[in-house]
Amino acid sequence: MSQVAGLREEHFRELLERVQEFRDREITPFVIEWEQNRIFPVETLCSAHDLGLLGMEIDPALGGLGLSFGQKLKVLDLLSEISMPYAFSLVNTHNVAARLARHGTEELRDRFLPDLLAGRRLGSTALTEPGAGSDFSAITTLASPDADGWRLNGEKAWITNAAASNVIVAYVQTDHGARAQGIASFLIDGTSDGFERLEPYDLIGSHSIGTGGFRLNDYFAPQGDLLAVPGEGFAAALATINEARTYVASMCCAMVEVSLRSAVGYACQRESFGRPIIQHQGLSWQLAHVANQLEAARALTDQAVTAIEQGDSRSAILPAAHAKKFATEMAEPALTACAQAMGANGLKEEHLIGHRLTAARVANYVDGTTEIMTERIAKSLPATYHLTPAASKAS
Repeated sequence: MSQVAGLREEHFRELLERVQEFRDREITPFVIEWEQNRIFPVETLCSAHDLGLLGMEIDPALGGLGLSFGQKLKVLDLLSEISMPYAFSLVNTHNVAARLARHGTEELRDRFLPDLLAGRRLGSTALTEPGAGSDFSAITTLASPDADGWRLNGEKAWITNAAASNVIVAYVQTDHGARAQGIASFLIDGTSDGFERLEPYDLIGSHSIGTGGFRLNDYFAPQGDLLAVPGEGFAAALATINEARTYVASMCCAMVEVSLRSAVGYACQRESFGRPIIQHQGLSWQLAHVANQLEAARALTDQAVTAIEQGDSRSAILPAAHAKKFATEMAEPALTACAQAMGANGLKEEHLIGHRLTAARVANYVDGTTEIMTERIAKSLPATYHLTPAASKAS
């Protein structure tokens, strides 16, 4: 994605204040209800357009806010303090709009961008299938040439916003056996014939992500709806993965930080054996470890943000992998430690730690599993740490 300078600092501070007001009014009172009743909050997602949040990184000339990548993450962090699933759902619609704004034809922008930015439609990006997850090049949804377009057949699974989205960037195979060399991407209109929405998944939590799937049954895509030609779709998908991994890491940091603040506040007020429990070494050291892990995760995430904002996607691959691996592995034990520090009170839904724990579990799967991050780092070891004989003598 192209890089933008972002809002001036004073204007951005004003936006963050409005985002927090929106969050506290429209999200905080309903998070528990969404979870208990398995609700995908479509109306609340769509209402974020009032603040321009469905077009955060999009050029103002096209109706967006013109935020930098780092500024977008600060907005997502604010939302993630209360509901990472909501923030993740919102940014996925934003990403489809941003893809169209930057790489779509004028005809596609005219058809879909205004509705996405105004919250009249939600967006999804569809890579995963029932039989293809981390091995993205193994997808089997097939696009076959037909007259002035293509016929698409297959099923997509584990798609964010699939419960209601109808502007979908779908990655499909065009040549059986070609793997990455045959992958293309299309803009799918979920209101058209041949699109079949499947029931959202029954998950243990994070229902406001709207995770589900859909089938394409002889769906006709005109040639103009082809976003990435066969052979270029694989690279197009990977081009934005560093950004996704980095904002997932940042969201995890936000959830841990707000939980740590709650735990420390509780420990400073609650007394046992005649003194605040924060003064008991067993508890204070536990929270100190959380703080230490959080600072490390933030530092890795900041490195990834810097690499991304410099505009070189290749140089961001490793920092993004490090940030996501560390932050997602850190989040669950850190959140558990915060709950433990609050005793049985940490189990109360009102503190949202349980909600965040489920979201932290989700974070281990989205945009590349923790295992994929580890593999990415492992492959970098020879180039990063192996000394050549000449370099070894020089040292």
